Amino acid sequence: MPIDFVRAHTTLAPVPFVPEILLSQAEEPIALWEATEALGVPGFGKTQPPPFWAFAWAGGQALARHLLDDPDLVSGRSVLDLATGSGLVAIAAAKAGAAPVIANDIDPYSLAAAQANAKANRVRVDALEADLLESDDKYGVVLAGDVFYSREMAARVLPFLRRAAGRGSLVLVGDPGRAYAPEGLIERAVYEVPVNEELEGVPVRRTTVWQVTAGR
Repeated sequence: MPIDFVRAHTTLAPVPFVPEILLSQAEEPIALWEATEALGVPGFGKTQPPPFWAFAWAGGQALARHLLDDPDLVSGRSVLDLATGSGLVAIAAAKAGAAPVIANDIDPYSLAAAQANAKANRVRVDALEADLLESDDKYGVVLAGDVFYSREMAARVLPFLRRAAGRGSLVLVGDPGRAYAPEGLIERAVYEVPVNEELEGVPVRRTTVWQVTAGR
């Protein structure tokens, strides 16, 4: 089962930039990547998506920090955490008083990790396994951490985020200067975020929380 795999390859530990939150994190990234590639889960063809759920990525850390430092952004509002990964941002939103909080991903291993992490942090997060990028459901707040890591992902995510903003949602993204981050966003905050050097090539990434608005 996904949760057994998650527990076998991670250790529960505080998030470097958001120590109020505990996450199941991998200590050996390359070994986990190789183990994940060997899974072969039905519905994904021959390969399983990379284990994004096992790491506290810079964009998610910055966004989580921003929500905990300014809980009025989400308190009492419905929240969608798009491409949730570990569930870090969803957990921060729940801690800041958001309800309901939906953690969305297409990877069942991600959602298993997110729900286990939510339980460890004693908050309620509802998992939703689906590709929502063509959907138009309305949420009070839409959050996305580190989603501009590839041209294809950025091209699909940005229209969804802009449509959400056009429907009146507050849309916030955390991005550490990825190559495919769009222009024209509103800067909300900038942080120096500690990251996994084995994955990122540097110990710290300057990371921005942006607000997405409707339009081009």
